[in-house]
Amino acid sequence: MSSETSTEAGAKPDAANSLQPWQFFVLAALGCATAATFLIRSRGPIPVILLSVLMGTVALVGLAALRALRPLVSPQDDRSAVIGQRTRAALEQEKTLALRTIKDLEFDHAMGKISEEDFHEMSQRLRGRATRLIKQLDIASGYRAQIESDLAKRLGDAGKRQGDGVTATTRVCANCSTPNDADAKFCKSCGEKLA
Repeated sequence: MSSETSTEAGAKPDAANSLQPWQFFVLAALGCATAATFLIRSRGPIPVILLSVLMGTVALVGLAALRALRPLVSPQDDRSAVIGQRTRAALEQEKTLALRTIKDLEFDHAMGKISEEDFHEMSQRLRGRATRLIKQLDIASGYRAQIESDLAKRLGDAGKRQGDGVTATTRVCANCSTPNDADAKFCKSCGEKLA
């Protein structure tokens, strides 16, 4: 469980204990169906069943109306990840737009619509912008620390294997005498299966 999840869960302790709108409609439907059943129980089973179905239908219509009207009257809850002052979705959209613009610029340059000087100036600005956006997205996602720790672990494991006397190129092809990786199944030069 992340710290963000635990702080959100701790921020609203009474929200889980309060009555939710859908629970109200279920309880109201059950209460009305019970009352209607009690009032018309002497008339036979068909009116009781029909009235119970009617109460359930009214509850479902009320729940559907609540779901349709609730976004119009409640404050909007934006759950997008915020990076700096902007949301991650906005940064992703801007990155996509910058990369598409670079592609269009290269196409226009290839078609001869843009001069060489203009192409280099605009290309440098757009590539710099795209690079900044990609770096901002990478920093916010926290992948860099995980990648670096995985890389350090793998490099440490490779050092241990080489320290034990096992080298990375221990398999030699019998057909062409090419050294291959220790985990290779086929020769990288001739494609012969390694023994």
